[in-house]
Amino acid sequence: MAQTYANEVSGLYAVPATKPSGNVVGGRVRRFRATFSLAGQASGDTIVLAKIPAGHSFAYGVINGSATFGASATVAIGNATTAGKYRAAATFTAAAPTLFGDSAAVSGNASTDEETVILTVGTAALPSSGTGVVDLYFSAP
Repeated sequence: MAQTYANEVSGLYAVPATKPSGNVVGGRVRRFRATFSLAGQASGDTIVLAKIPAGHSFAYGVINGSATFGASATVAIGNATTAGKYRAAATFTAAAPTLFGDSAAVSGNASTDEETVILTVGTAALPSSGTGVVDLYFSAP
């Protein structure tokens, strides 16, 4: 039977052997929590969620809230240049912890610069009351 190696560990079995990136194998996972009040933020408004140091790799995120963000309000999570870098614009109607993570963002590549992560309100305003919580999980050596 054929044996295939995951990209992250293939170097361990090469000659000469190479070590995998500490960002994705054996790295420490760090949580960056952002809690904010829902206050009718309008379409186009942004909420700063976290400042991520250089050298971190995005793993996944969890969005939660005391209430849904409404049936028509969309939110994207990313940065100033790519609003949906970590979560494409979508509604949040579960009022329960919901995982997110754009496949390109979870590539394992470490950031070279510090990054400010923002939530961008999309098609409609957020509710006028309640609490939103976004947990961002990154790994680093």
